[in-house]
Amino acid sequence: MSINSSVAGTAPNGSVTILLGRILLAVIFLLSGFGKLTAISGTAGYFGALGLPVPTVTAVVVGLIELLGGLAILLGFQTRIAAWVLAIFTIATGLVAHTGWADQMQMIQFLKNLAITGGFILLASSGAGAYSIDDKRA
Repeated sequence: MSINSSVAGTAPNGSVTILLGRILLAVIFLLSGFGKLTAISGTAGYFGALGLPVPTVTAVVVGLIELLGGLAILLGFQTRIAAWVLAIFTIATGLVAHTGWADQMQMIQFLKNLAITGGFILLASSGAGAYSIDDKRA
């Protein structure tokens, strides 16, 4: 193993665990984004009830961020950028939709968002690893 391959995430085992982490982080965003984009009216109604502006446009934008961001993370494409975008998005989502902390489920949802954000910050720091489009382009 060379000095360069001992850097975090570039050793074969590190890359496998980064790939696994990317897959697990991407799943929720791929499914959620797809769900929002295929049920725009329901999503827009929910967003309207939250008081979000132009709920239909917001639903499309949010769905695209989730779907395309999840796909970028899964494939390891522009991973550091996608991870930062999704980290900020995930914190914002928690602050918009999960601040009713007197309700235990809302607190759990907010804490889940914090944990996911932590995963994205680690991914933004480490990069996508060897099993990624980013690594093939380097």
